[in-house]
Amino acid sequence: MKKIDNIERILNSGALAVVRANPERALEIAKGIVKGGIPVMEISYTNSDAPKAIELIRKEFGNQLLVGAGTVNNAPTAKDAIAHGAGFIYSPIFDQDVMKLANEYQIPYAPGCSTVTEAIQALRAGATFIKYFPYGGFMGPDIIKTIKTPIPDMPLLESGNVNENNIQDWFAAGVEVVGIGGALSKGNSEEIAKKARIFRNKIDEFRTKQIK
Repeated sequence: MKKIDNIERILNSGALAVVRANPERALEIAKGIVKGGIPVMEISYTNSDAPKAIELIRKEFGNQLLVGAGTVNNAPTAKDAIAHGAGFIYSPIFDQDVMKLANEYQIPYAPGCSTVTEAIQALRAGATFIKYFPYGGFMGPDIIKTIKTPIPDMPLLESGNVNENNIQDWFAAGVEVVGIGGALSKGNSEEIAKKARIFRNKIDEFRTKQIK
């Protein structure tokens, strides 16, 4: 099933690149992150040519890279993203109509929630991951620990203030996935690959320690 497969791909990666760029630049970023071992990226719909970028990347990489749509705040945008091949939907808010479309087309949905009550409601509606937005980026990993203590099974995605120095702290606090913006969007594809490899190694190192 597509949804299960895409969830597994996101979890296996543990990280996704958050990209706000034109199609040509998004393609260059994609080349770098794939080479560096982060094969998941989100193209933000804050850019009007996001659909073109999604199509271009899917055509170039096929199953090598899972590309989703971000800043999807309403049903028409969600439908457009799905029609252009988005493999998951990512948003700063929770929207019931977007959730219904994600369920109908069997792709993961990660809404942004500002309260635990809202997060639980989103999970009950079928959300795949919860992005605790915007407070995670401001408050750091401690807010994740606070949420995970009474609700250990809440699947959390953090995309604010994640860098190579604190990425393991986020995972130790309990996130399942991190979104990485500027650090994976600057420089040429080789420089991005080098940075992506640092994040890949940090995630793998943390997971190895957890197994031991």
